[in-house]
Amino acid sequence: MLSRFSSLRAALLLSAAIAVAGCNPWWRQTLSDYPVFFTPGSAALNETAKAVIQVAADYAKQHTNQNIVVNGYTDLSGSAAANAALSAERAKAVTEQLVIDGVARERIHYNANGPSDALLSGQADRRVDITIGG
Repeated sequence: MLSRFSSLRAALLLSAAIAVAGCNPWWRQTLSDYPVFFTPGSAALNETAKAVIQVAADYAKQHTNQNIVVNGYTDLSGSAAANAALSAERAKAVTEQLVIDGVARERIHYNANGPSDALLSGQADRRVDITIGG
């Protein structure tokens, strides 16, 4: 049986592997250290997403002098207004989960970016990036 840390680490590695598999090898943009992926048209957090957020929260709680930025994105499908709203919902969902996992709300700043910064029209674009520090 895997320890809780091992399970969370495995979930994070799986999430990263999915991101790499969905990207073209010549693409130069990188995802954040803590990417959270979503199904099309949804802001619901699945268990893998919650595990990635928990790993980010654990790191943030150990580094209390660093701020957290949560950037929500969508793919290119749908209207600009719908994508703006969806990216905001995704960023809010991740922010709320970080707070549930013990991160002080005042340390977290979130942004809704819609399809700006789209990597491809696919899974890698339906994401929220969590950046700690920097």
